[in-house]
Amino acid sequence: IEDVTICGNTVMHHILLQLNPEYVGLAPFPPVIHHSLDIKARDLGIHINPSAYVFVLPNEAGFVGADNVGVLIAEEPYKSFENQLIIDIGTNGELVLGNKFKLISCSCATGPALEGAQIAFGMRAAPGAIERIKIDPDTHEVDYKVIGRDAWRSFSEPKDMKAKGICGSGILDVLAEVYAAGVISKSGVFAKMQKSNRFRRNPDTNQPEFVLAWAEETSIGKDIVITQKDIRQIQLAKGALYAGCKLMMLRMGLDKVDKVKIAGAFGTHVDRTKALIMGLFPDCEIDKVQCIGNAAGDGCRAALLNRKKRVEANWCSRNVEYIELTVEKDFQQQFMEAMQLPHMTDEFPHLKGIVRDEILQQGKGAKTGSAEGISD
Repeated sequence: IEDVTICGNTVMHHILLQLNPEYVGLAPFPPVIHHSLDIKARDLGIHINPSAYVFVLPNEAGFVGADNVGVLIAEEPYKSFENQLIIDIGTNGELVLGNKFKLISCSCATGPALEGAQIAFGMRAAPGAIERIKIDPDTHEVDYKVIGRDAWRSFSEPKDMKAKGICGSGILDVLAEVYAAGVISKSGVFAKMQKSNRFRRNPDTNQPEFVLAWAEETSIGKDIVITQKDIRQIQLAKGALYAGCKLMMLRMGLDKVDKVKIAGAFGTHVDRTKALIMGLFPDCEIDKVQCIGNAAGDGCRAALLNRKKRVEANWCSRNVEYIELTVEKDFQQQFMEAMQLPHMTDEFPHLKGIVRDEILQQGKGAKTGSAEGISD
């Protein structure tokens, strides 16, 4: 092996290069270096040809690292006239918006909820994880699919499902489905009128919850549920992402985007319609929403094979305008509005015909948490 390219978040980048990452955690969160590096493999302790060069992609900012530069050189929004919104979802959400004339980026703390953490029955994407969910709006009955089994619940014997929990793609599905079916209100509170015995109060905590899989369908011997706390955690994550998108759009003077690209592990498995229903990003034509998978890895491979891409990577790190959301005066207002489903005030015309009108029209102009429902 004679050539290697590497990208990752800023802290990973600094630890690899034995740079002090301390200041990435202190305002204004500066990385030690922005530019790319060519380093001998022997100096990094990588056991390949000791004279081989390792190209480390540059960082944009403290919370937008070389992995995001990899996404940029893979997707090339800087060569397009269209206004593209690129969302790379992980524990942090890294967002880029722009076109060939201007690019801006930001990072928002989505937290681990979208990856299954802090969710009562959350788990990683592994056999037995619920990855797809459908809820009948008329009966509130649930159909679901687990990783490792092709057949949906409705085409299987209960004992054959062997569900263990719910993974990231299922978590996105469940918020969209409970909202679209009317199980929860626009504000995320469980609705007073429920249509099935799947809704109940937990006998130990007296908190409201909704059963996704009955105990006889699981391999853990107990019901898999989504709780009010779970819903709030997902709302916090999606609200942060949407607020970041909206602030970038305001900075660019845009009221809509032409194309949305979802990257990362979610970019491989997310249902783009469900993502739009829950308001993960501003309204966009469904056909213009693309799931692009591991775009950071794609960019890293491009830089390995094409030296022009390495030049483009350095250009991106210098020319993308970074917005620090913690100092944006409108962030809290945007975040509060984005907590509602799909949003407190923003219109979603592309959901017409996908979600029932009475669901989309409920609580217009209401404050977050004020919609009628069962309190948590």
